[in-house]
Amino acid sequence: MQWKIHGERPIYENSWVNLWLTDVETPDGNRWEHHVVKLRHLAVAAVVNERREVLMMWRHRFITDAWAWELPMGLVEEGETPADAAAREVLEETGWRPGPIEPLIYAEPANGITDSQHHVFRADGATYEGPPTEKNESDQIEWIPLADVRGMIDRREIVSSGSLVGLLYVLMDEAIR
Repeated sequence: MQWKIHGERPIYENSWVNLWLTDVETPDGNRWEHHVVKLRHLAVAAVVNERREVLMMWRHRFITDAWAWELPMGLVEEGETPADAAAREVLEETGWRPGPIEPLIYAEPANGITDSQHHVFRADGATYEGPPTEKNESDQIEWIPLADVRGMIDRREIVSSGSLVGLLYVLMDEAIR
């Protein structure tokens, strides 16, 4: 069953988040204005080294007031491909230049309310270039054994959807290799 869109209009816009009202009609004939959050798309990178470790960052998210491990990630800039954004974010946030970036998985984490697209990539290997240029991203950068990831997820030490999707896919991929 497909909903029909009769029109939409912005009610708040800035470079981070845009809120729109969309005039929708459901298959049963009900019609109303549905709030839609429009976001720039996200690029995420799971960088795995030859020791089967993944590059992660320990960081605080002020919105949820929580600390957790995350994969390097960031917004795709205007004119940039998601793959280029993923490689750029790894270097800026960790100081490691990833090996060749390959698409891993695509996700829409909350497609009932937002149009956000998460492009998740995998890179096998990385070269250390120096300290991160993004000074406000994390308190700690570590290579975490893939064998530890499941337990970290279970203990809620990894909670971001981009990280979860990427790591679970890497673990699944590693299991069948």
